[in-house]
Amino acid sequence: MSDIEKVKKLREATGAGFKDCNLAIKESGGDLDKAIEILRVKGISKASKKMSRDAKEGVIAVSENEKQISLIEVNCETDFVAKNDDFINFVKELSDLNNQVSSNVDNLKTSKMKNGQTVDENLVALIAKIGEKITIGKTKTVFNEGSINSKYLHTVVKDNLAKLAVAVSLETKESSDVVKNFGKQLSMHIAASNPLALDQKSIDQSIIDKEQELVTEELKNSGKPEEIAKKISLGKMNKFKEENSLLTQAWVMEPKKKVQDILKELAIPDLKIKEFVRFKIGE
Repeated sequence: MSDIEKVKKLREATGAGFKDCNLAIKESGGDLDKAIEILRVKGISKASKKMSRDAKEGVIAVSENEKQISLIEVNCETDFVAKNDDFINFVKELSDLNNQVSSNVDNLKTSKMKNGQTVDENLVALIAKIGEKITIGKTKTVFNEGSINSKYLHTVVKDNLAKLAVAVSLETKESSDVVKNFGKQLSMHIAASNPLALDQKSIDQSIIDKEQELVTEELKNSGKPEEIAKKISLGKMNKFKEENSLLTQAWVMEPKKKVQDILKELAIPDLKIKEFVRFKIGE
């Protein structure tokens, strides 16, 4: 095999540029495996310089099977790269692997991709080729025994890649079109309303404390009597919890009703919202 043919094979294997491949072939004495190692080391060097930069663009990828739905956030620095074919192909394969390992990031990073290299190795090569910081962000798999899973993607980049994605798990033995339609509508509601938790008691206490701190500070400067200020504070906190809990949020498609009202109107005795996840790029 001529050096030119080796350079071509090296480019196909690594995605590196012609000049880098040519130098690696010369440095390795024509040994392709050694040349790949040389480029990987150089790629790591290039990649490490980029990892201090901000990566707030990217996509949320969704993969599913009959039992579960998995979401994964993959970040890059610019929206231009988020639409790059190499980036998109990497994320699609990564998303399928993420579903296979049920969002276990340690297992994901050591999983082998189609080219025989690990996710970590491919990530380094992609950073070196594209020239931007690329990171794996949040991951989550929604899986519940005996449930109906639904999803919704907003601002779709391509196929199952979007800027915002939601997955919902409904617990019920009924798998009718009514349940499936509700799951889809609920996913859309969550995308628009961004609830913090399923119900008020499930909101993280640190979030409650922070909001209470802000409300107290606001009322401190209002000049109102202490008793009135306490009543206003209680009202504001109750409203905050109501508006940020999924069950007590106003239903996006019929705002005079709450999500829990719609749930009751469906009249399916065992129907419960078991779990939901909402990922928006950069949040």
